[in-house]
Amino acid sequence: MIRTIFFKELKILFVSPLSWIMLGLMQIIFAWIFFSRVDYFLSIQFQLGRMSSPPGITEIVNIPVFGVCSIVLLVITPLLTMRLFSEEKKNQTLPLLFSSPISILEITMGKFLSVMFFASLFPILIFLMTSSLMFGGNLDLGLMISCVIGILLLSSCLLSIGIFISSLTSSPIVAAMGGFGINLILWLINIASEDPETFIYKVSLINHFENFLDGTVYVKDILYFIIITFFMLLLTIKKINNERF
Repeated sequence: MIRTIFFKELKILFVSPLSWIMLGLMQIIFAWIFFSRVDYFLSIQFQLGRMSSPPGITEIVNIPVFGVCSIVLLVITPLLTMRLFSEEKKNQTLPLLFSSPISILEITMGKFLSVMFFASLFPILIFLMTSSLMFGGNLDLGLMISCVIGILLLSSCLLSIGIFISSLTSSPIVAAMGGFGINLILWLINIASEDPETFIYKVSLINHFENFLDGTVYVKDILYFIIITFFMLLLTIKKINNERF
């Protein structure tokens, strides 16, 4: 039954002009950043040649593109999730789902996996684009894979937050604004404290994500994103289940 919801929501995504506009616009932005970094890399070849251990093309060109992708996700993910439950409430179609032989868990997971599939296109397309440089230089594929893993975990976290906010309101616009607001707070909360031992510093999204950009995959960072994703989906299931009764 999860598959039924998954394909239903995925079909809605891919027939929506907004989804294609977002996908096309993001690829234009990523391509512009990518070619700008390539041009910059070529312009500093002389300086790099004089360094004993210069950074490679992966660090100078590819990593900044993944960094931009993480910032873009802060805006894109609320737009992807804003209609998942709020539109069902607005159109009063949620009772139809409740009357079907599908559990709340299956409904929630089907919707989550559909937007997760769409969001995963961004890091995959970036990986394919930046991998083209292997024909002209040596790439650190391990570092690039670390970035892809980080982007996927970040996407799951942001999308789960967006789905929960969507379950709280019948207005997609309110859901989008609320999701973006919470994402931004979690991203910038580290400004309030620079001490790594404080709770505020530990719950900051950017502090955990930046380790993946450095090529260091820590278990604590993976668990951070998995726990937030699981917790937000659990809250969504509980909220929708309350509405069912």
